[in-house]
Amino acid sequence: MTEHVLITGGAGFIGAPLARRFHEAGHRVTVLDSFTPQVHGGPDAVAATVRRLQSVAHVIHGTVESDDDIREGLRDATTVIHLAAETGTGQSMYEIDRYVTTNVGGTAKLLDVLGEGGHRVRRIVVASSRAVYGEGSYRTADGRLVHPPHRSISELAAGRFDVTMPGEGPLAVVPTSEDALVHPSSVYGITKHAQESLVMTVAPALGVEPVTLRYQNVYGPGQSLKNPYTGILSIFATLIRLGEEIDIFEDGFESRDFVYIDDVVEATYRAALDPRADGAVLNIGTGVPVTVREVVAALLDAFECDVPTHVSGRYRVGDIRHNVADVERARHLLGFAASVPFQTGVRAFAEWVRSESVDSGAYERSLDEMASRRLLK
Repeated sequence: MTEHVLITGGAGFIGAPLARRFHEAGHRVTVLDSFTPQVHGGPDAVAATVRRLQSVAHVIHGTVESDDDIREGLRDATTVIHLAAETGTGQSMYEIDRYVTTNVGGTAKLLDVLGEGGHRVRRIVVASSRAVYGEGSYRTADGRLVHPPHRSISELAAGRFDVTMPGEGPLAVVPTSEDALVHPSSVYGITKHAQESLVMTVAPALGVEPVTLRYQNVYGPGQSLKNPYTGILSIFATLIRLGEEIDIFEDGFESRDFVYIDDVVEATYRAALDPRADGAVLNIGTGVPVTVREVVAALLDAFECDVPTHVSGRYRVGDIRHNVADVERARHLLGFAASVPFQTGVRAFAEWVRSESVDSGAYERSLDEMASRRLLK
């Protein structure tokens, strides 16, 4: 069956290659994107992005905060991939209204317009995040599964970065499943939980099948090098290109589940089309943790160069310590398993970064902004 797919945020890192994936499979694609400068750059960069997208999709320069733009995007659509959102854990902690308005308000507007009726949408896939879990799942010394509270600022200030829990001894991080406690530690995580809750609750009442994808840390070619809130791979790669020192926060042993962009696109494509995904909440990751120190080493190896590194002990309020996904549900329902190992993906990412222009000024400004609000210590 040929679908007409609306991708909100469809000009972004995930949206653009996803539009191409649907187009190449014979589906009709519409992209709705606001082309914010923080993500897409200036007018020339936006114009180039639009030209590339127009070969695979109908492009609407608009926003999910506009009823009319949403109505235009939904015209004849049968599937919605809702990617549009402000992203960035750190920035969300001091631009709260913007994140809530776009992420939560935009999702509410999308559902309101669907509630008007007269549409053909059968499924909506919402992009959520591992940020909804907060610190995620750990196991106690006697084998119990627990979900610790957020790390306290006093502990972080003392240089005690590992996760603890009152009355418990050492905790061992384990893969976090979709059934784990949801307790986000940042405004971004809160908005992502609100987005998925809205979709999973309201869509069935509108006769639309809901699917939630909780993306882990997505990386790869096409990742914004302009947006200083999109992740450490783009930040560190930019610093390496410029020959500048890399400041490793905390002790460098904090870890994340890094999943390559091609794998994320394939998982999302399957989630949009596979009947078994109806009503599912799915982690999309690799199930393999990678520490920040390992990230730095892999990037330096991929770029075949060296820059100074410094483990500073600084920390950001709202950051979690570890994250690794339990990916068995996606394997079972979608037949999906990430195929790109981290070392392979990093090499491909570094090769792409070599051809891009970079500027570390935005990252430094973002740190200054966070420090001025006492969110970076």
